[in-house]
Amino acid sequence: MVPADEGGGLMRTDLLSDPVDGLDEALAAVDAFDRVLVAGLLRPQPAQAEGLTAITDAVAGTPLATLVAEAAEKAAAGAAGEDHFVALAAARTALMGSVHDALVARVGDVTGRARTEATAPATGDGGPAANVLAAARAWLCDIARAGWQGIDHELVAGAAPVVSAMLPDPLLRRQATLLDGFAAELAASCPGATLERVPVRRWADLWSRALLLTLPGATRPPATSPATGRLLPLGVDVQEHATAVQAQVHAVFEPADGTAPRLVRATVSAPKPDTVVGAGLWQLLRPRMSLLAAVSEGRSMELDAMPVTDEGDLLWDDERARAGEPADPFATARVILSTATDPVTAPLDRHPVRIAVPVLVEGYAVEREDHGPTVFAVAGHRLAVDTDRIPAAGPLGPETVATSGACIGLLRWDAGAFVLQPLAVETTVRKKTVAVHAGAWAGGTTDKAGVRAEKAATDSVAVLRERAGRLLRK
Repeated sequence: MVPADEGGGLMRTDLLSDPVDGLDEALAAVDAFDRVLVAGLLRPQPAQAEGLTAITDAVAGTPLATLVAEAAEKAAAGAAGEDHFVALAAARTALMGSVHDALVARVGDVTGRARTEATAPATGDGGPAANVLAAARAWLCDIARAGWQGIDHELVAGAAPVVSAMLPDPLLRRQATLLDGFAAELAASCPGATLERVPVRRWADLWSRALLLTLPGATRPPATSPATGRLLPLGVDVQEHATAVQAQVHAVFEPADGTAPRLVRATVSAPKPDTVVGAGLWQLLRPRMSLLAAVSEGRSMELDAMPVTDEGDLLWDDERARAGEPADPFATARVILSTATDPVTAPLDRHPVRIAVPVLVEGYAVEREDHGPTVFAVAGHRLAVDTDRIPAAGPLGPETVATSGACIGLLRWDAGAFVLQPLAVETTVRKKTVAVHAGAWAGGTTDKAGVRAEKAATDSVAVLRERAGRLLRK
């Protein structure tokens, strides 16, 4: 990550391109099962039996072996019940979890950082929501029987009453949001028989995850412990949807008791109208989290018993945080990042798309063709840079990345390779080194482009509020 003579540890970029044992085989089994769901399991064909055999063989010798073998046999005969679909979803999730674990282990070899010890997950019963969760499982099983090519509006609409019953319960918001989004994607693609292209892995991901989240115990809130000490922000990742926006602050937490620093995240989200985009997004998020102002000002924050999960997620409460001293993210990355421990991942969250590991890369050469991808050449090895993930809600852009000499980013795995998502870079402006952050406008800005974007967003929100008020008065 940082030259050893500056107190850091070298990032083994050569390992990023080395093959991972068993990875291709696990993904091939997943792909084989995913193709089974395209045509559905109401009247399975011989080709689908091959996909079911592939996932059965992949989990042979594991505790799932017997259950999955029985489930695959029933599914191949068109007689699969709810328990059988759950077993198949569990097998698929376990395979994707093994891929996640192998990739995370490789990232650990690359960064040289230790990982927090995992604790046993809490268990629980079905609780008062057991009936609505059973209804969700029944709908998901019907979807699997129909397959992606067999969906229609009547079948997909069956999710609506289930989602409506889930939403009033805060413990079921996660499941309700996932189910609602999944149903919306399916509805937009109905009828499935006319689909020219099916997002096979994505829908299988959503189906298997939604099904397992309806099981007893999945609704329990995560265990937390109090975090007291100094929080040093590294950067902000923004995820935007037409009707929602989320900002996730990645940071290093230094406990007041002197124990090892650890990597943590603080997340804030808000609903939004689709007319609010770019820098205007921060207007929706700022009132919900004081940490965003600290990010813009380049300050640390002092935490007092802030709840934090084993997975490194801070359950943010402004009452338990106050602004601290100035803290340069690049100084934090160079001095502390290599000594911080990485958080564990919750069992049901073990999926390659969830990998987002903060790293510092410097001493690279930038390779970029006209309108082509950006690549960092580090110690003779090439690392692809995903500039498409850089949010429009800040001053950082592909051109700035292309002229940079140091980068704080998130190491991700996408389309079969590791990529780097920039959160901040150091570049030279008028012979001076300047840091440019994707989240620089989070707490407000005097930047002309940012001010114009925020004004446009303010005007859009004002118009929407006026129209909403007029409708309510009528």
